[in-house]
Amino acid sequence: MLLLLLGIIVLHVSVLVLLFISTIVSQWLVGTGHTADLWQNCTTGSVFHCLTSSTNEWLQSVQAMMILSIIFSVLSLFLFFCQLFTLTKGGRFYVTGIFQILAGLCVMSGAAIFTVRHTDWQPPAADVAFGFAYILAWVAFPLALISGVIYVILRKRE
Repeated sequence: MLLLLLGIIVLHVSVLVLLFISTIVSQWLVGTGHTADLWQNCTTGSVFHCLTSSTNEWLQSVQAMMILSIIFSVLSLFLFFCQLFTLTKGGRFYVTGIFQILAGLCVMSGAAIFTVRHTDWQPPAADVAFGFAYILAWVAFPLALISGVIYVILRKRE
């Protein structure tokens, strides 16, 4: 049982790390001499220069979804530790699982909106591709859902 709990905690913390990295790092869109993320657009050349991102409503919704996913995942981890010590024997971690599933759905919504609407605030270019932070957001989505489902299924034992 101890190994199972340790594995779940490692999975949860890895989801949190992926969410933090994908939200913070400036690599959602990468082009020749240009990178963009949820917060700023940077140009690389002789001088590295960053400007604040657009005020587009779709971009703000992606920002909100990514922040919400981090908040839900942190709350889920906190609730897991609280329930670990207060839940009766045989009880399930429903609240923890629901918050983690909500984190997964928020990151999925944010990444999907970014996928469909990124041309609204970034001019389309032939050399622009999705960066590693964008991919990490998509990787965090199924991992968050899996850990949420594990929390819902998990029963507390002595």
